[in-house]
Amino acid sequence: MATVDILIPTYNRSAALAVTLTSLIAQTYKDFRVIISDQTESVDANGECQGAFAAGEVQAALRVLHSVLGSNPDAIQTHQHLPRRGIAEQRQFLLDQATAPYALFLDDDLILEPFVVQQLLTTIQEEECGFVGSGMIGLSFSDDVRPHEQAIEFWDRSVQPESICPGMPQWERWKLHNAANLYHIQRNFNLNPKQPRTYRVAWVAGCVLYDVAKIRSVGGFSFWHDLPENHCGEDVLVQQRIMARHGGCGVLPSGVYHQELKTTIPDRSNNAPVMLPLAT
Repeated sequence: MATVDILIPTYNRSAALAVTLTSLIAQTYKDFRVIISDQTESVDANGECQGAFAAGEVQAALRVLHSVLGSNPDAIQTHQHLPRRGIAEQRQFLLDQATAPYALFLDDDLILEPFVVQQLLTTIQEEECGFVGSGMIGLSFSDDVRPHEQAIEFWDRSVQPESICPGMPQWERWKLHNAANLYHIQRNFNLNPKQPRTYRVAWVAGCVLYDVAKIRSVGGFSFWHDLPENHCGEDVLVQQRIMARHGGCGVLPSGVYHQELKTTIPDRSNNAPVMLPLAT
């Protein structure tokens, strides 16, 4: 059994997914499985579903990744998971497939530097918290310096549980993950993979490693039944619940870059942490 299951939900992004998979090939840490759940609904001339896995670039990346991960036939799992019932249900489906002690939820439009998976795993094992995230950097904003959004609070001791909610000053930490703020912060503090630092977060999107037992202890994403199909904020809600019991943090340097594509969830009106209680 692998130590980490990398869980990737994807929809209508075959090229971006191939880029993300390619960055997994270069990871220095390789004791992981990759589980992908695709909800692309395209069909071919014969009426058969042709999702992301039919794309040549995805097939090529998966072949190389499988070669790198070794001969284990279970190293990569691909699922055509339909019908669509919302992103929380998609994430719960992926979580249900996980058998490793840690699960890395990875968006399908990211690029990871080679140290990322190892850094996340080392940090969560040292901190014994519920999750550790690498916030995404949009490098098109590298010249857009925003000091008013860069008030970072480093953890100078072990990560502890926190209960925060909208309206509290701590909620404003989300601004740290705007644009290229993390890029500027890690440069200002001369942070590198040999000297990483944990910091307090409101939540982390895109690249988050969870302790599987701890995310399941708060019910995972099973709250999808209580949300309309078009919703957002499912990762925020589950992280708030985990933070209250087990703690969670971000880690710098990030090493994760956003491909800066348009969101596949344009309707943001049904926000999970506003619609459902933060406590379980």
